[in-house]
Amino acid sequence: MPASDAPVTFAVSALDLAALLCSRVCHDVISPVGAIVNGLEVLEDDDSADMRDVALELIAKSARQASARLQFTRLAFGAAGSAGATIDLGDAENVVRGMMEDARTRIEWSLPREFQPKNRVKLLLNLALLAGTTIPRGGLIKVDAAPGGVTSGFVLTTEGVSARIPQAVPPLLAGEAPEGGLDAHAVQPFYAGMLARDCGITVSFAIEGERVTLSALA
Repeated sequence: MPASDAPVTFAVSALDLAALLCSRVCHDVISPVGAIVNGLEVLEDDDSADMRDVALELIAKSARQASARLQFTRLAFGAAGSAGATIDLGDAENVVRGMMEDARTRIEWSLPREFQPKNRVKLLLNLALLAGTTIPRGGLIKVDAAPGGVTSGFVLTTEGVSARIPQAVPPLLAGEAPEGGLDAHAVQPFYAGMLARDCGITVSFAIEGERVTLSALA
């Protein structure tokens, strides 16, 4: 199911793209930030020692989540340095684990620790997000180099109960306009497709049973 080599049928202005990506970042961090506010309100209004402990635990957990999401989105959507800059794949691994690894989802990362062009690494991070959508009930996400090595691309494999390829994702990767237009949810796979085309990489999905393979090949 190739995605990024299909004809592009939809364009979005730079202003709209920036606004939608900002909305996506806000969507990712609003939940933990809101939980921190709730915890602080409990500390202000409740004198119970037990409730204070619960509130402090909530604040600490939510602050870690907010930090992890901001670190991820800074690399996945941000400028990440000047034109021509490179990013360490080790840094990419760290932000993916911080953002996505939890009690339900395990990450197996087999890429070497080396510097790669920033847009390739940004594409990899966005593909990791898409890989997460294929296992809605959690499971395993494996991140490997393509058979020819990292310079040839990446292969992400997911395994989990009810694994599937979200119907809207391949068309968005191919640059097709979603019904009703782009929104903060749809912009992420659309942006991943933009990165893939900029890098000269073709993205495709395949599914077999409860295993989904996401290939990004130069």
